[in-house]
Amino acid sequence: MRDFMSLTDFSRVGFISTRIAGTDGVSLEIEKWADVFETEGFTCYYFAGELDRPKHVSHLVPEAHFTHPGIKDVYQRSFGSNQRSREVSKKIYNLAIQLKDELYEFVEKNDIHIIIPENALTIPLNIPLGIALTEFIAETNIHTIAHHHDFYWERDRFMINAVQDYLKMAFPPVLPSIHHVVINSVADQQLSLRTGVSAHVAPNVMDFANPPPPPDDYTTDVRQALGIEEDELFILQPTRVVQRKGIEHAIELVNRLGRKAKLVISHASGDEGYDYEQRLREYSKLMNVDTLFVSDIINEHRGKTADGRKVYTLEDIYPYCDLVTYPSTFEGFGNAFLEAVYFRKPIVVNAYSIYTKDIKPKGFSVVEIDGYVTSAAVEKTNKILDDPDLCQKMVDRNYDLGLQYFSYAVLHRGLRDFLGSRGWIPPAC
Repeated sequence: MRDFMSLTDFSRVGFISTRIAGTDGVSLEIEKWADVFETEGFTCYYFAGELDRPKHVSHLVPEAHFTHPGIKDVYQRSFGSNQRSREVSKKIYNLAIQLKDELYEFVEKNDIHIIIPENALTIPLNIPLGIALTEFIAETNIHTIAHHHDFYWERDRFMINAVQDYLKMAFPPVLPSIHHVVINSVADQQLSLRTGVSAHVAPNVMDFANPPPPPDDYTTDVRQALGIEEDELFILQPTRVVQRKGIEHAIELVNRLGRKAKLVISHASGDEGYDYEQRLREYSKLMNVDTLFVSDIINEHRGKTADGRKVYTLEDIYPYCDLVTYPSTFEGFGNAFLEAVYFRKPIVVNAYSIYTKDIKPKGFSVVEIDGYVTSAAVEKTNKILDDPDLCQKMVDRNYDLGLQYFSYAVLHRGLRDFLGSRGWIPPAC
C-alpha cells in the first residue's frame, strides 16, 4: 500500500456506500458530487452492495448492502437491546475483515487516491462496513472525505443499542486523514459537540441553471396510468413510506381541502418495515382519502412492469402534479423540497428543524405547518390552488431562490474551494 501522505497526484476518487443506485437521497447526491469531481478532472469509482454505475468503475460487494442477510441479522440483534452476545461480536468482526479485504482490493486495483464514504460512517445500518472503513483508513492513512447525511443520534430507533462501543469507534471515526462534510449547519454543530471535530457544510443541490425539459410523449398518459380523473387534483408525496415523513399530515390535509383529489405516494417503505404503510392505508380509509402507493410503476429508469404496465421516473411524474406535500418531522436536508422547487410546484412543508434553520431563512414561499395541520394551512392551500397567478408567482420566486442558494454552481464552488485548500486540485485563479 502506497504512502498517501506523500502523494502529489490526486486524480482518482472512490465513492463508498451501502447502495449507490436508484433515487434515494444519498445516491442522488453521489451523482451530483461525481459530476463536480469529473469536471475537475477526477476519475470516479464506486464501491457498494448495490450499484447502477458502469461496470468498469464499479466494485460490487453484496455484504456492503444493509439488506444482506448477515448484515441484516447483525443490525436486528444490535438494536433494541443494551447487551449483545459474543456470537454477534464475532460475526461483526468476521464480516468487517471480509469487507476490509474488499476495500484494499478496490483501492489497489483502481489506484484510488481519495475515498468518499457516503453515509457509511454515519448511519449504522451496516456496522461491519463502518468498522472495516475505520480500520482501513487508520491502517492506510488514505485521504478521506466522510460525507455525512444523517447521524445515528438523530434517529430514535438507534437510541437503545448493544453496540455503543462500535458507534463511538466508527460512526463517525475521528482520524487525522478524515475530512468531514455534513449537509446542514445543525449537523455541523452536533458533530463538533460530540466528537470535537469540525466539518465543512455542503447543502444538497439541484441543477437550477438548467430547468427541467418539457414533458415528452412517453408521459402524456401519467394521470391516466395513476387513475387520476380530469377533474381531480393530483397531490404528490414524493418520499419513501417511513414514519418520519409524517404522511398522515398529508392525508389529513387532503381530507380537509374538501376537493376531489388523489394523494400519490411515490416510493416504497424501504428499510424500516411495513407497519407504517399499513397505518397509512387504514388512516386513509378513516379520512376517506384516496391514497395511492405507486412505487411499482415509479423507478429510476423507464420500462415495463412484469405485468406489462409502463414504468415512469419521478421526473416524469412531477410535471403533472398540482401540489407537493412534504410534512416530514425530520430530514437530513430535504431533497424532495428542492425537487418541488425545481419543478415549480407549490409545496406544503412541515417546519422540521433543518428547514427552519437552513432553508426557511432564504425566503421560500410555501404553505407551512408546524407539527399539525391548521385551518390557516388548509385555507392557504386552497387559495393557491384557486389562484393560478398567485401560484405562479410563488413557484417562480422559489425557483430563483433555489438558483441562488442550492444550485450545482454553489456545490461546485464549495467543493472546489474545499479541494483546493487541501492541495488536491490547483487553487482557483
